[in-house]
Amino acid sequence: MNDNIANSVKDKVTQSRQVQELYAGVDTQDGAGVKLTRVLTQQLQRRLDPYLMLDNFKSDNPDDYIAGFPNHPHRGFETITYMITGRMRHRDSAGNEGLLQNGGVQWMTAASGVIHSELPEQEDGAMEGFQLWLNLPAKDKMNDPWYKDFQNDDLPKYTTEDGAQVTVIAGTSHGVEGAVTREVTEPTYLDIHLPAGTSFSQAIPANHNAFAFVYRGKVDIEGREVPTKTMAILANNADTDGVTITADSEEDTKVILITGRPLREPIVQYGPFVMNSQQEIMQAVTDFQSGKFGEGA
Repeated sequence: MNDNIANSVKDKVTQSRQVQELYAGVDTQDGAGVKLTRVLTQQLQRRLDPYLMLDNFKSDNPDDYIAGFPNHPHRGFETITYMITGRMRHRDSAGNEGLLQNGGVQWMTAASGVIHSELPEQEDGAMEGFQLWLNLPAKDKMNDPWYKDFQNDDLPKYTTEDGAQVTVIAGTSHGVEGAVTREVTEPTYLDIHLPAGTSFSQAIPANHNAFAFVYRGKVDIEGREVPTKTMAILANNADTDGVTITADSEEDTKVILITGRPLREPIVQYGPFVMNSQQEIMQAVTDFQSGKFGEGA
C-alpha cells in the first residue's frame, strides 16, 4: 500500500471518545480444550452490537492449542480469525479449505449454516491470534455461506507520519480501504502498531459502537490508561468524532481497534447459533441434526 496515499487522506479527530469501561476478559477453553481469553462475552453483546464475541489465544505451550477446533457448526453470523503467529488449517462443509498463517485473516460468513474445523499445523512454537464474531442482519442470516483467506501480503497496510503501522482488515482508515467491507454493519477492524510515545487517530461515526484491545504494552485514551490484555469499551458520546490512542512513552504498543454500526435487532444465541428468535434457534438445531449443514469438513 502506498504510504503517500494513506497520508494524503487523514482521519481528522477533533474530539476523541473516552473509555467507558475496561474488561480483562475471562480465561476459558473451547474446541477440544484450546486455552483462550474470552474478551467480549455474551453479556456485552447488546452493548457492543453488532459484535458477539472476541477470543484472544496466545501460548507457546502446544498442550494449550494442539487439539484445535474439530468439526463444529455455525449459523447466523460471521467469524473473523486473525492469526498473528502460527498455522491453522481450515476445512468446511461447503468445500472450502485454507491455511491460516502468520499475519493472515480468515473471514467466514456462516449465514444459513456451515460445519468447519480449525486444526493447528504445528507441533511446537507460539500460537497467537484473535477470533471475532460479527452478527448478520436478520435479512442475511439464511444466505449462502461464504469464505475467503487473506494472507498477510493480501491485507492493505499503511504507515503514518508518526511511524504507526496499520493493517486494515475491514472498513476504511486514513483513505485506505480494508480487505473486507460490509454495507449493513460497516465493520472497521484495525491492527495498530505504535512506536513508544506516538499517537494514532481514527474517525468513528457517532452512531457506531467501538472498542480497543491492547495486546502489547499499554496505551492512553483521553487520560485513561489501558494496560496489556485489556479491552476498552469506548463511550458513545454524540459530540465525539473518533478516537485518539497514545502509546506508553517507554514501550512500543500493539492494539486492535474494532468499530461497527449496531443492528438493534433481537439477539438469541444457543452455542454456535445466533438468530433473532427462539423458534429460529430450534430450527437451526433441527437443520443441523438432520444434516442440512452439509456432510462435514
